[in-house]
Amino acid sequence: MSHYPKPPFEEQQPIPMPGRTRDMKPVPDHGEKSYRGSGRLAGLKAVITGADSGIGRAVAIAYAREGADVLVSYLDEDEDAQETKRHIEEAGRKAVLVAGDIQSADHCRSIIETAVSELGGIDILVNNAAHQATFSWIDDISDEEWELTFRVNIHAMFYLTKAAVAHMKPGSAIINTASINSDSPSPSLLAYATTKGAIQNFTGGLAQLLAEKEIRANCVAPGPIWTPLIPSTMTGDRLKQFGTQVPMQRPGQPAELATAYVMLADPLSSYVSGATIAVTGGKPII
Repeated sequence: MSHYPKPPFEEQQPIPMPGRTRDMKPVPDHGEKSYRGSGRLAGLKAVITGADSGIGRAVAIAYAREGADVLVSYLDEDEDAQETKRHIEEAGRKAVLVAGDIQSADHCRSIIETAVSELGGIDILVNNAAHQATFSWIDDISDEEWELTFRVNIHAMFYLTKAAVAHMKPGSAIINTASINSDSPSPSLLAYATTKGAIQNFTGGLAQLLAEKEIRANCVAPGPIWTPLIPSTMTGDRLKQFGTQVPMQRPGQPAELATAYVMLADPLSSYVSGATIAVTGGKPII
């Protein structure tokens, strides 16, 4: 929409990774005032990783207003997570917060176990949490950085999905956050882009594997989105001009992705599986 901010953005102090919403200028729109639900997910139980802020918060707000209870998985951003919880509860739905590092397979299994015990089941899994960092040359990427990116972005998705499927009934949905980098990799995001390509491939294979159980798997491929991950991993002109690389000439707001995640979770989307929904500000993914 035309009222959303466009670059250049003002100078801001670097935000320590993974970032906090309150430190961002401008503060992102998660749909707090704009999203209106219509009962599309009434009575369903959702797990969303990285739901403390950014895309995850926008999806959590939308799901709650559509009638779902939500488990909010996050690393350690307690202030942001509490804000997401407040919006879920204001929508009249149950919110469960689970802090911890999804690099750990045991923690991933604990997230699902908590959803089953606290929410009474799991109908929707949104694998959204991610790690990214920018590097100008391959020698700058340490072994530890490469492995960290894969543990957070790929391994955790597998652990969570494997644990969740055991509790999912026919009609359940798994939604993975891929990226425009899945199809158009940025050289400065080599590790991140590689994992995002793998997420898209994993989703396609998973959709076929789970079809006989009537569990759907899809992914959303965002373009440049204004989340805490951006000012915590970018600086200088790249940050000031963030979003100008797509036809709309601005970054998307988290609120602008929420409807894609709702559509993929909606039981009425029962024939949609193995798909990638691009939300890229006009840049085609073909």
